[in-house]
Amino acid sequence: MSDLTTFREETRAWLAVNCPAGARGPGEVHTGSTKLTFQRDTQAWMERMAERGWTVPTWPAAYGGGGLSRDQATVLYEEMARIQARMPLVNMGTRMLGPTLLEHGTEDQKQRHLTLIARGGAAWCQGYSEPGAGSDLASLRTRAEDRGDHFVINGQKIWTSGAQYADWMFCLVRTDPAAPKHLGISFVLLTMDQPGVTVRPISLISGSSPFCETFLDNATASKADLVGRMNDGWSIGKRLLQHERSGQGGLGPTATRPVGVTVDLDPATTALKYIGSRDGRIADSGSRDIVLRWKMNSAAFGLTQRRAGEENRSGNAPGEATSIFKLYGSTLARDRQELLVQLMGTQGLGWDGDNFASDELGATRSWLSSKAVTIYGGTNEVQSNIIAKRVLGLPD
Repeated sequence: MSDLTTFREETRAWLAVNCPAGARGPGEVHTGSTKLTFQRDTQAWMERMAERGWTVPTWPAAYGGGGLSRDQATVLYEEMARIQARMPLVNMGTRMLGPTLLEHGTEDQKQRHLTLIARGGAAWCQGYSEPGAGSDLASLRTRAEDRGDHFVINGQKIWTSGAQYADWMFCLVRTDPAAPKHLGISFVLLTMDQPGVTVRPISLISGSSPFCETFLDNATASKADLVGRMNDGWSIGKRLLQHERSGQGGLGPTATRPVGVTVDLDPATTALKYIGSRDGRIADSGSRDIVLRWKMNSAAFGLTQRRAGEENRSGNAPGEATSIFKLYGSTLARDRQELLVQLMGTQGLGWDGDNFASDELGATRSWLSSKAVTIYGGTNEVQSNIIAKRVLGLPD
């Protein structure tokens, strides 16, 4: 019996005993936020997995992880999927900041922040975009003044997902305004619960407010929380984006649901429910073709993701190539939500009322939210430019 087979059997047995019924199937996922109260089974599931290091299974055990190989982590997620166990913990700390600190953080930063993230003790938000610096992020103007052992920060960030529930922010700030715009930028970490931080949620067309604008008025960040060298934050920030796009493109062991998507429905099952069947197939040939095309594209994308993961045995985000997966993956996710409401017909366009089921109302909101999928984490246009310049080597 191989070591991996033994690991699978042990993992299956442990999950059967320790995964609560309330943590299986669609439902709440723990974010680590200290500002939210989670359901009992959600909390218990996160705590049990954290004790084993499986909230971040491939991180080193010294920083709260499980120390698993990529193959072992894949087995873990396969066994979780087999019993429909939800992820125990998902936030920007586990998916974005954590992998970045593992590469670029000091030992002190790893001990303080990674261990806290791993045990579900803090949620994070991203302070990148500004009202005048979105796709052209290097034009950011939020300024951090060096005060010896700390920075004083003034400026505004926008589209800070989950900022109203976040405990910490990782933030790009300008520390040398005289330097060229890609230089003079630093990467700092700051607490959200301080007098100089004001968060205002932005109401979206879907009715939810996952995005926020954040005002920094004499906010402070400790010098101990400067990641990398002073004025070299652009390289750190770009690396974090590669980890973000790697997750959005499904290159991690498990993919994450796009922001604002509240239902997880299968297009084929949805078509059979709302259109009907003939000889075991979707009755309408046009709808059948559309569903089949999406399914084939999704399956091909999944195989490509798997191949890329197997080729990248180190488990690190594969540089600029992550933009390929972000571009295609976000488009596929958006198309899925559009397909679902199309298959539901008028039942997929409801906003309120007893005539609509919860999945139908969720599909409407998810369809509206999915319009942002091709924008956040770097727009499809930005990804196309990166692919053209950095992957294909095309001239400007």
